[in-house]
Amino acid sequence: MNVLVLLAIILFALMAWVGGMKGVRSFIALFINFIIVLMAVFVMNDPSGNPIIITLIACGFISAVSLFFINRVNNKTMLAFLSTIATMVILIFFIIILTEQSMIYGLGEEESGEITAFNVHIGLNFIQIATAVIIMSTIGAIVDTAISITSPMREIHDQNPEISRKNLFFAGIRIGRDILGTSTNTLFFAFFGGYMGLLIWFKDLDYSLGQIINAKVFNDEMLGILISGLGIALVIPIASLMSAYYLKKQKKDIALDEQK
Repeated sequence: MNVLVLLAIILFALMAWVGGMKGVRSFIALFINFIIVLMAVFVMNDPSGNPIIITLIACGFISAVSLFFINRVNNKTMLAFLSTIATMVILIFFIIILTEQSMIYGLGEEESGEITAFNVHIGLNFIQIATAVIIMSTIGAIVDTAISITSPMREIHDQNPEISRKNLFFAGIRIGRDILGTSTNTLFFAFFGGYMGLLIWFKDLDYSLGQIINAKVFNDEMLGILISGLGIALVIPIASLMSAYYLKKQKKDIALDEQK
């Protein structure tokens, strides 16, 4: 049996055992999101399409699958989805500006040797491609942080319905502070884990620290990590504010309906 198939079966069994039906839906969501990413890549091959727009649409579907398919449609998933969209709208301007200013688009000299036999005139805008890659790499962390804020905030409100909107908001901020450090560390070590071979190669080539820091392939990944961290930091107050406003407004509307 293929090792990948065996690992997939073990993963499915563990997710089903630990998470029940939600674990099964989470496993299925992995493949749905994988198909969405593949479809986005295929559509990007058309030079007439805009990779940034295509990626944003794909990220919208990925967010919907990750939130609504796994956790169903309810107020916590809807708030997480809206806060994710709001964060991405704000973040997209930073991503476009930083991608152009840092000039990380295209291929670095470490990667160019692998494609010397191929035609590099593919008719695509590499600035847009680099921007699309960064957008796609941030969506998972933002969605995860958003639901990690809205879900406990709803529980806090349900357990203490008389809590004020201000206190509920700051409760979300306090939750976000605990998430912020671990999430950014996860992004950071995921980079070094995935690019350990590249760093060893830099060492074998006797790259100085300055050469490593200025290498395009290194900057590309570091920019993705920093923007993902920025997205996590932004979504915490956005999700907290949206949740505090909606949950208290919902309670007020229910009270007015009961008076009528």
